[in-house]
Amino acid sequence: MTIPAAFPYVEVTIVPPPPPRAQRSPGVIAVVGRTPSGAAGGEAAVNTPVAVDTLEQAVTNFARLQGGNVARTPLYDSLELAFLQDPRPSKIYGVRVNADDYAAALGGLEAADDVTMVSLANEVTVGAAAGGGNPPTGLHALKAHVESMSAAGQRRTGFAMVNPATAKSTTYVADVAAAVNGLKSSTSRMAMIAARGATGDVATAAMAAVAGLPVHHSIVLKKLRGIAMPVQLQYSPGEIRGLSEANLLPIIDPALITGESLHFADGRLFTTDASLLHVDLVRTLDQIEFNLRAGLIGLIGDGRITKPGMTQLKIQVDSILGPLLRRQVIDAYQVDIPVLDILRTPEAARSATDNSIVTTARENRTVDLIVTITYGPAVSRLLVSLVAKF
Repeated sequence: MTIPAAFPYVEVTIVPPPPPRAQRSPGVIAVVGRTPSGAAGGEAAVNTPVAVDTLEQAVTNFARLQGGNVARTPLYDSLELAFLQDPRPSKIYGVRVNADDYAAALGGLEAADDVTMVSLANEVTVGAAAGGGNPPTGLHALKAHVESMSAAGQRRTGFAMVNPATAKSTTYVADVAAAVNGLKSSTSRMAMIAARGATGDVATAAMAAVAGLPVHHSIVLKKLRGIAMPVQLQYSPGEIRGLSEANLLPIIDPALITGESLHFADGRLFTTDASLLHVDLVRTLDQIEFNLRAGLIGLIGDGRITKPGMTQLKIQVDSILGPLLRRQVIDAYQVDIPVLDILRTPEAARSATDNSIVTTARENRTVDLIVTITYGPAVSRLLVSLVAKF
C-alpha cells in the first residue's frame, strides 16, 4: 500500500455555486388581439407571443407606418394603453389572432410561463363555451385559458369588460350582469370591468394598471390612464353599489379626488368563491405559491427524511416567507411539518401512529408541509360615526 505524499499539502476542489432561485415577476401581461391580415397587420406571426418593450416594437409587429403615421390596429391600440399606465407592467406580450380564433392564439401563450394576466384587445363578445368538438369563442376562450392554465400550475387572471356601448337604463346593472354571467369563474380567475361609454380598451388598461402594483396592494381607487368616460354616462351611486355587489369592477371619477381622473371603484374578481373575492388576495397567494415552489425545488432529490433534512426544509421555508413578513406583504405565517415533529421525539417515546407516519413518508418519499399565512388586507371601507354636540 502506497501512502500519498504530503505535497502539495492543501488540495482545493472548486464546487460551482447552486443555481439561482427562479424568479417570477407578478406584473407580466399578454394582450391577444386582431390586426389586418398580411403585412398590413405587422410582421409578427399569428398565434405567436412577441414581447414588446417599446411602442416602436408594437408598430413593427402589430401595425405599420403609413405616410409617417401609425396605421392603427385594435391590438396596437390596446398595447398603447398598456404602455400609458404608471407604473406600467414589468413586461408586455402581444399575440396576433388569426381572424377571431382566440382559442388558437391563447394556445400560443401556454408555454410563456412568466405571464400572469391576459386580455383580449377591445373584445366584448361573450361568445360560447367549448362544446360539440368546437373550441370556446370570444371571452369564453379567455376564461377557459386562464382557468385551465391556473389548474395546471401557471396561475393567470383574465381581464375582460362589459360592453361599454350598453345604453343607460333603469335596469342597466341587471342587464350587464346577466349578459356576462357565464364568464363568472368559480376559481376566481376572471376580472370584469364596467365602464359605460368608455373610449378604448378599458379591460387592457385596467389589467396593465393592476400589473404595475405590488401584489398585496388593493386596487380600490387606483388610477387608470388613457381612458375617457363622458360625464353623462358615468355611474350613479346606486349603479356603483349594484355593479360592485355583482362582482363587477366599475370605473368611476370620484368626487372626493381632485381633478378629472378615472379609478377602480372596487377590487373584486368576477367569481362565485367569496373566500377568494379580491384581486390583491389572489395575486398575493399566486406569488407566494410560486416562491414556495421555486424555493423548494432544490430540495427535491437531495433533502432527506431525517431530523436534519426536515429541519433544513423548515429553514428554507422561513427564508422564503420571512422577507414577505418583513415587507408586510403578509402579517404572520406558521410552518408545520408533521414528520419533523415526530422525528424530534426520541424513538422510544413515539407512538405506533408516529412510527407509521415516518415509515409511510420514507416508503413513499413524500412529506406533508402545511404553511399557514395571515393576510392583512387594506381598508376598502370606513364606517365613520359623526356625533354633533351642542
